[in-house]
This record gives sequence, structure tokens and C-alpha cells, in this order.
Amino acid sequence: MKHFLTKILFITLTTIFLISCNAVKRVPDDEYLLTKNEIFVDSVKTNDIKLENQLYQEPNTKIAGIPLRLHIYNLASVNRDSLYRDWLNRKPNRKKRMVNFFSRKQIDRLGTGLSSINKWIKNTGEPPAIVNESKIRRSVKRLQAYYWNNGWFNVKTDYEIAKKNNKKAKVNYYIFPNEPYFIDSLKTKIESGVADSIYNANTQNTTIIAGKQYKTLDIEAERERVTSLFRNSGLYHFEKEFIKFDADTVNTNHKVNLNLLIKNRPVSYGDSVTRVPFKIHKISRVNVFTDYSYQNRDKKPKDSTSYNGYKIYGYDEIKYTRKAIANSILITPGEIFKESDRTITNNQINNLRTFKYPNITYDIDQNDPTGKSLIANIRLTPKKKYSVNAQFDVSTSQIQAFGIGFGGSLLIRNVFGGAEILEISARGSIGSSSDAVDGGERFFNISEVGTDVRLSFPKIIFPLRTNKIIPKRMSPTTNLIFGINVQQNIGLDRQNATGIFNYQWRPSKTITNQIDIVNVQYVRNLNTNNYFNIYNTSYNELNDIAQQVLEPTSPFFVQPESGTPSIADAELAIPDGADGFITESLGLNPDTDLTSNQLQEIQNIDERKTRLTEDNLIFASSYTFTKNNRENLYDENYSRFRAKVELAGNVLNTISKIAGLKENSRDRFEIFGVEFSQYAKTELDYIKHWDLGRKNVIAFRSFGGIAIPYGNANSIPFARSFFGGGPNDNRAWLAYDLGPGSTRSRNEFNEANLKLALNLEYRYNILGALNGALFIDAGNIWNVLDNVEDEDAVFSKLDDIQQMAVGTGIGFRYDFEFFVIRLDIGFKTFNPANDEDQRWFKGYKFSEAVYNFGINYPF
Repeated sequence: MKHFLTKILFITLTTIFLISCNAVKRVPDDEYLLTKNEIFVDSVKTNDIKLENQLYQEPNTKIAGIPLRLHIYNLASVNRDSLYRDWLNRKPNRKKRMVNFFSRKQIDRLGTGLSSINKWIKNTGEPPAIVNESKIRRSVKRLQAYYWNNGWFNVKTDYEIAKKNNKKAKVNYYIFPNEPYFIDSLKTKIESGVADSIYNANTQNTTIIAGKQYKTLDIEAERERVTSLFRNSGLYHFEKEFIKFDADTVNTNHKVNLNLLIKNRPVSYGDSVTRVPFKIHKISRVNVFTDYSYQNRDKKPKDSTSYNGYKIYGYDEIKYTRKAIANSILITPGEIFKESDRTITNNQINNLRTFKYPNITYDIDQNDPTGKSLIANIRLTPKKKYSVNAQFDVSTSQIQAFGIGFGGSLLIRNVFGGAEILEISARGSIGSSSDAVDGGERFFNISEVGTDVRLSFPKIIFPLRTNKIIPKRMSPTTNLIFGINVQQNIGLDRQNATGIFNYQWRPSKTITNQIDIVNVQYVRNLNTNNYFNIYNTSYNELNDIAQQVLEPTSPFFVQPESGTPSIADAELAIPDGADGFITESLGLNPDTDLTSNQLQEIQNIDERKTRLTEDNLIFASSYTFTKNNRENLYDENYSRFRAKVELAGNVLNTISKIAGLKENSRDRFEIFGVEFSQYAKTELDYIKHWDLGRKNVIAFRSFGGIAIPYGNANSIPFARSFFGGGPNDNRAWLAYDLGPGSTRSRNEFNEANLKLALNLEYRYNILGALNGALFIDAGNIWNVLDNVEDEDAVFSKLDDIQQMAVGTGIGFRYDFEFFVIRLDIGFKTFNPANDEDQRWFKGYKFSEAVYNFGINYPF
């Protein structure tokens, strides 16, 4: 109760302080602080964000209805330097005493420091938004233009400034749209016969449709479409400025009759200008300079070769294979000019990561008297053959009290002369953890080291030709990836080796395909005896059962050095005692005091231990489809969809049967002494962002995944299973702490083979680079069609969807431009692990909240 009253008092005093701040402190006399804009359409108030975005002047930013940044700005002094000097010289002896105590330089530095603090306060705050009638009139004109551009040609607008006696005012905008205009017809007048025939053959995609309300954006879209059509149909000299539209709205009963006008191309001859019809240009020759630089721009190439019509030159010896260069260029000799070929060629060459941004120009071929031939010159500037990168970081986490990470990479370009890329990277880390096996014997008691080798080819490597299926315009890539990782941590001390052979290609700007032909992963657990030191929950459950059925003198318990053993203090020895008790309990002669429930619990513990300590061999293939229409890093109005299908173990299972391999005691095949995994896995991931303007964004994500074991396995390897919670998932739970189902997170690392997740987040700006967020996360994991039988953990019926955990919270993000530091505070809103009457809103205390730190946004 005491803490509750303290919080109430703090909130009350803070509110009184903010309310008592004088918002108009910096507003000059005869001026007014803009407190609100209101827009009325046909006398009805509207909150249409599109209309609000047309206004040139907005009130000061408010948080919870309070102009916090304005109050911060008002805290700053108007002229801190003058105030400091006045204070310093106000008394004759003050400056003298301070100079004697400090020094003249320190006193001057103090004044500079106070001035800097004052400047920082002003920059952090926001100056008062003073009513500016000039900006208001511009806003009115902009609103009028907005409606006019959307078909309301007779729109009327007005405004009113409602002034108050406290130097505050609001502005009312009035809009009277009247009746809109609709497209009635579109006629064309194209002087060039070639351009006219191209246009008439491609009218099916026009954005100007009869009966549709007039929109200037549709006119502009049609201008862009026609320009792209002509520029990709051989009209090299065509420009968007050649397209003109005029509209007839006189006595048409609110109908618009449009005319599209394209004159012949203007050509200057001396002081005169004449017009000539457009021509369809073809590429007669493609010259490629593989080692161009500004210094050798006037030199003659020393080396040359040709391939499929491409002329390839080098100022020094050509270091690239002819085919590698030609496969990256979509501008083809003998074909018509297409602007899109230049764009795709730029992208292709950039994807090689071997050259800087290419320089592509066209010249009229002087050997063609008709003037219809073009020579394409492609100038490539190679990047350095070798690139080296080093990394170092210091980190902390719940598991690791202190850690140091380091790594480096070497990138080698054009390894075999075909623009291949070889990347060799290594990484390592050391850390300190109180949970490590050796406790506090060594400060750095956990470590990890790993290396990866990646070789990329700018083509599809396949025994048969794939050009017709995956042409070079799709930027095909073949990747060979090998990696090894060794961990010595609080866990089982794993060795992890991977090998991947995959293809990637991009049919369009937004779509990416990837096929992993082979994805092999071998996981070897080096310290399986440490299992019960890690998974304390399983150990405690097993020990409780042992205490109920065994005598304190049992050899499975750790025996005291002196004194009589007590059953209350008895603990199973790790690993021999725990393993021995499991073996005896599940053997032919179990302890007769064990109940059926206890036997089932021991069996569950043993199955989980076996699964998490056994070595894994995963031989998988997968296909991933990704569609992402995000234009760039600053685009906040986009969607992204990813679908993945993965199959594992089918090839090894078939080979085992054909080879007549014998199954082991568990009726499983083994390869090199390891039972290989066999399963089918599917993942669906969708992200959508809505940009509301002024740094306000709504972000949504949905995820669904399922992995079904079969054949040679009855469970999913830990490395390929799903987990819930964490900074990028349901932020009201720690990673691996959610689920499965309605279980009470009984294990230290909870995972399952079915996952559903939904996330909704509203992002807004607080102060400068500081942004905030409000979020709702929902989701859970379950077991399905595997070896887990606990009803609380299994998704067996559609009603189990009610076990979706819900977390809500707030977030703070500081944008450093090149990355974002993020803090999210999550509260358990609906916890399916609690009793039914205790599930809703029982985790709404800051002491029970989960604090997640992360880099960049979660989705």
C-alpha cells in the first residue's frame, strides 16, 4: 500500500508540474500559439490523415495530451551567455574570488559548458508553433489542389483563426468539394506512326478508364506507363516530357474528355528546330571494358576478345572469363533498345560484388546511314581483389554475465576468373557464467569458436542447361557453404558442422527464390553427462520421485561423508545416480512403490533427455519463396511474405533401404552410428507496414510453422524446432520460456514442433531520434504428432487455439541512423499456464515485466 501511494503521489506531482508549465512563455506579444487544426468537409469535421498531411503548419507534438517538447524548449534560457556574464559581474568581487579559486580558463569553460547545455535543451525541445497566416493560406491552397487533383474541379476552401485571450489559437479549415468529375473518353493524337502503332497495341494496361473519377495521379501513372512502353520498345530518343494531356470539361455535365498528344521528336540544327518521327533502334554492338578507370579513359585497350557478339576489352590483361562477363549483361547485340535491359544489367553487375557501379552509355552507330543502330558501351571498374573485415564486441545476457566476442573475414573476388566470390570468416567468444559446470573456478569459463567458408558462383551450376528456365536476367547464383562450430558453455558442449549447396534467383524486383539442394547438419554433444546440471527442472522432478520411493542409503543418492543420511536431503548423483534410477525404473524390475503417474513422468524425462543429448544428422532439402516490395530502408509502407518447405531424411531413408542396412534396437536406421532425422517442415511468415505519416507507423507480423516427424524419427531435432518468447517474438516472455501449450514452462529450454505467432505494433516519434512503440504480441508453441503425450502441451483440437499467450507493452528505440537500439517492456496480459481464473491481467507489474534489449526493429 505504501508503494502504491508513492506512485500515485509521484504521478500527481508530475502531472501538476507539466500542467503548470507556461506553454506560451516563448510566444511574443500579439502572436498566438497554435493548439489545434480542425478540418471540416461540407461542415462535417474529419480526421482524414491524408488531409492533415496537406497542412504546412502543425501544433506542437503532444504526448498524452501534453506538449512535452515545447515545455523542454521553454526551460532553455534565451541568451545563456549574457545571463552568465551578467551573473559573474554583478558583484565586484565574485569574478575575482572565482578566478582565485579556479582559473580564468576554467571560468570561461564553465560559461561555454552552460551555453552548450542550454543549446542541447533547445535542440531537444520544440519551439512554439506560432500561428502563421501565410502558412495557413498555403495550406488552404494545398487542400484545394488536393481536391482538384482528385476530380473536384469546383472545390471551395476557406479558413478561420479562432483566437483566445491566453495567447492560444486554433485554425479551422473549411472545404466544400461540390460535385466530382468523371472520365468520359480518351482520344489520342500521336504524330509518329511507329509510336502510334506501339501505343494502340498496348492499351490494355492503361490507367485512364472511362467512368472512373478523375485523378491526376492516374494521368501521371499513364504518362509513366507510356514512357516505359516506348523506352522498352526501341524508341531510344523518347522522353516523358513529350507526352501532353489536355482536358475538355465545358458543358460536359461533370464529364472529362481527355486528349493525349505526342508530337514528333524535336531536333536542333543550328539555330532552327525541326521535328522528325521516332524510330525503333537496335543494338548493333556491345563494348565491355573490364578494367575502366578515370585515369585510363583516353587510353587504348591492350587486350580484347569476343563472345556471342560481345566485344570485351581490357586496358591490361583481361582477368575474367568471357562467359562470366556476357552472362551479367542483358543488353544483347541484334535486339531492340530496351531501357529495362540497362536497369537489369546494372543490377546484375552489382550482384556480382566484383565491380563498382557500372557506367552504361549509348552512341549512335555512325556506320548505319539510317541512324537506327546503337552502340552500347559498358565500363566496369573492378573492386579490390581482397577485402578484410574485423569485429569486436562486449556483451552481457541472462546466461552470460560478461562476454567478449571477436571475429574477422576475408573476401576474395574473381577467384577462378568467373567473378566468383570466396568468403572465409572466423569468429570466437569467451565469457563468464555462474551457471557453467566448473562454477567459479575460472573467470572465463565458457567459449565458442567457429569458421565458415562460402563460395558463390554467378550462375546455376547444373549438369543440364537451365537458361530457358532461369535466364540470366534473374540473377542466378550458386552457393557452396561449409561451417564448423565448437561450443564450451553451460550446455552440452556441442560440435556443429554444416554443409549447404543451394541456388538463388530473382524472377522480378520483389521476388526471390532459393532452393537448398543439400543442407547437411551434424550436431555432436560432447558433454552429455552435464544434462541434469542444465535442466534443473527435470532433475528436481526426478529427484522428488526418487525421494518418495528410495531409501536414503540408496547408491543412487550422494552419500554424506559423515552422519546418517536423511531422505529430505537426499540428492541423486549426477550423472550416475539419475541415469541409474531412470534405467532401473524403466527396466524389467522397476520399484514396486512407483505409481503409474510417476512411471509416466520418468519416461517423459528420459525421452526428453534422450532427444536433447543424442547426436543429430540432418540431411535436408528446402524451397523458400520470398516476396518483398520494400523499396529501401526508409520505406515504411510495404509488405513481405516468406514461405518455406523443407524435407529431411527421405534420401538417406531410401538409400538405407536399398542398401539393406539393419535397423537398431529402436527400429531406426543409422548413418555413421547416428540416427538421421526425418521430417517435413513448413513455415509461413507475413509482415505488413502502414506509414501513417510524420514517423507514425503500424507494423504487423504473422507466423505459422509446423514440423512433422515420420519414418526414421518420432521427434524434431532441437536445432530445427520452434520456441516462443524473446525480443523478436512474444516480448512478455523470455526466449524459450513460453509454452508449450498451457504447461508452466516446466523446462529451462521449452521448444515444440508447432508454432503460431501474431504481432501488432504502433511506432511513433517522441523526441528527435528517440522513438516509442505500443505493442501486442500473441502466440504459443505446441507439440503435435510427435512423441510428447502431455495433454497440456499437445495441440489436439481446434479449441487449443485458446492457449495463445498474449503480451502487451511499451518500447523505446533510439535511432543512430545506421542501427537502432531497442528496449521493449512486456507484460503478461493472458498467460495460459495459469489457472483459468488467474490468466488475464495478472502480470501487470513492473517487477514482473520482461525487459528486452535488442538491435534494430523486431519485424
